[in-house]
Amino acid sequence: MIHDFDVPIVRKGTGCIKFDRRPELDPFWVADMDFASAPAIIEALHARVNHGVFGYAQAQEGLNEAIDLYLSRQRGVTVPGEQVVHLGGLVPALSLAGRAFCKDGEALMTCTPVYPPFIGVHHDGPAKLITVDHVETDGRWVFDWAAMEAAVTPETKVFLLCNPQNPLGRVFTREEVETLARFCVKHDLILVSDEIHCDLVLDAEKTPHFSALELSEELRQRTITLLSPSKTWNIAGLGYAFAVIPDDTIRRKFTAQRGHTLSEINALSYYAAEAAYRDGEEWRQQLLEYLRGNRAALDAFVSERLPSLKIVPGEATYLAWIDARGMGVENPAQYFEKKAGLFLSDGAFFGWPGWIRFNFGCTRARMLEGLEKMAAVMV
Repeated sequence: MIHDFDVPIVRKGTGCIKFDRRPELDPFWVADMDFASAPAIIEALHARVNHGVFGYAQAQEGLNEAIDLYLSRQRGVTVPGEQVVHLGGLVPALSLAGRAFCKDGEALMTCTPVYPPFIGVHHDGPAKLITVDHVETDGRWVFDWAAMEAAVTPETKVFLLCNPQNPLGRVFTREEVETLARFCVKHDLILVSDEIHCDLVLDAEKTPHFSALELSEELRQRTITLLSPSKTWNIAGLGYAFAVIPDDTIRRKFTAQRGHTLSEINALSYYAAEAAYRDGEEWRQQLLEYLRGNRAALDAFVSERLPSLKIVPGEATYLAWIDARGMGVENPAQYFEKKAGLFLSDGAFFGWPGWIRFNFGCTRARMLEGLEKMAAVMV
């Protein structure tokens, strides 16, 4: 079946935060796409709705089987069922990790720029935050290992990794992930690897995703790997994710922190996740082809029409990280809001003021319209 991603879908007025939080603006901010989800997911949801009863739910056996198939097919790993922890989202998992492994005065560590909750979840508990900037080398964003060694302290207990990286779009190599895992062993850190964008690698042959699940047995034992179908299949609003935690003690400490603070996972999300992992591959491949075209068009537009902006082409996600410091304005996101009526993500929330994040997970025509609005007000 051929899926047409050029078909516009009206989202304004449907209660989605992307379009309805600031309805007067043209939104290219929050990380969801404007595409209808895969037909297999929609069909699965219809079937579950037709059942008519929506009581308290747990993961059905079909979902557990679909996760097994997915991890085997995409990662080449087999994960015992007891190592899987079902969750209502990945942001709560970041918070749980901080609260589970950091006592008062101890610290979380991460590299910036990064998805805003990474630099905010330490406020949910007694932890401190240590950040180290990624650096650009030969046109690619990498870890600054020397700066990380200088910044880590004996009180640091958790490292939060975003891979593929949001907002940089980097897909870290096997060597980089293994080096980071050894860094965590050296400094006695739990490695929390958020891999929510791992199925949005735009060229898997050139930049294959290496998961924390593929680390050696020794290194894998101190990891928490976070996964979800939400970004790839555009079902973030259904709220489902899962963690893989090989070590029994780490898993018990992590799950104990849930207490009574997390809501039940809704019945529909389990079935959407099963359909995504079992039957969503054809749609995913066509989505990736469309996103590759969007990325190429965006990169070309920035290069040719927006000379004050700079961009390192991303290897994954539908999010472009743009250096707008050359514009010479104090806050580029606010500038484009006031001058062009655009809602962009402000780099300050990712730890890097002067940058903007642009969501190109939309029809190409709408993306180009947004870029034209930027070009019309460039300084």
